[in-house]
Amino acid sequence: MEKEFIMSPKVDFAFKEIMTNEKVRTGFLSAVLNLKDTDIKSTILLNTNLKKVHEDEKQGILDVRLIMNDNTEIDIEIQLAYMKTWAERSVFYVAKMLTDQTEIDRKYSNLKKCIGISILDFNYIKETDRFHTCYHMREDSDNIKYTDILECHVIELPKLPKVSDGTSLYDWIEFLNCEDREEFKMIAQRNDYLNEAYKQLDLISQDAEKRLEYTARQKAIYDYNTIMAERFDDGMELGIEKGIEEGKALIIAKMRKSGMSDDEIQRILNA
Repeated sequence: MEKEFIMSPKVDFAFKEIMTNEKVRTGFLSAVLNLKDTDIKSTILLNTNLKKVHEDEKQGILDVRLIMNDNTEIDIEIQLAYMKTWAERSVFYVAKMLTDQTEIDRKYSNLKKCIGISILDFNYIKETDRFHTCYHMREDSDNIKYTDILECHVIELPKLPKVSDGTSLYDWIEFLNCEDREEFKMIAQRNDYLNEAYKQLDLISQDAEKRLEYTARQKAIYDYNTIMAERFDDGMELGIEKGIEEGKALIIAKMRKSGMSDDEIQRILNA
C-alpha cells in the first residue's frame, strides 16, 4: 500500500509554510537560541524581500524573516545544495538586515539585534562535529565579545548524531530530517511545539494548491542540482583533456631538447 504523502520540511517552501504558525516559530526559536519559550512572548513574520540599496543590485531573498517581541530581527534559511561561500553569503544578509534599519533616529543604540540561522543539508564547518554552532564578533586573543548586534547560527543536518543529546533542538533537527509519516508522528509526541509543527505539515501536505507549489519548488531544486553536477562533470572532462594536451607538449619539448628529431618523436608517440 502506498504511504500517504507528506512534504519534506527541508524543502524551503514547506519550511516557510510551517513557520507561518506562530506556536511553531516560538518552539523552534526557543530551541535554537536556547531560550525559555516564555521568554518569547510573540513573533511577527516579516516580508521576506530585502530592500535594494541600488537599482543595479540583486534583490536579497530570505526564506523566513521575522521579528521578536524584543525587536530582535531573525533570518532563517535552509540550503540543500553545497555552497562554498555560504559563510560570506549568510553574513552579508544579516549585515544587510542591520543596514536596512531606517528608523533608528540617528542613534546606534537604537539598532535592533540581527540573527541569522542557517540550516544546511551538508557538512560545512570542518573544525567540529557538532551539528549546531554559534558565532559572534570577538577579540582574537582574549575572546572578549565586541558586540552581540550580529549573531550567526549554523545547523548542519547531516551531523546530527544517532543518539540524542537531550536538547529540544536535537528533536527539531530530527524532525527536519524526517521523510516518513510514522517518524513524524513519533517525534511529534515529544512536545506541544513539535506536535503543532506536524499538524501544520500534515495540513499543507493535504492542500492540493500547496502540493503543486511544493512540487514545483522541489523540481526547481532538482533541476538546479542536476545542472550544477553536469557543469562540474563537463569541467572535469575539459580539465583532463587540457592536462593530457599540456603533458604531451611537455614530453615533446623534453624529447626535442634531448636531440630527437620530429620524425623520431612521432614514431614513438604513434607506437
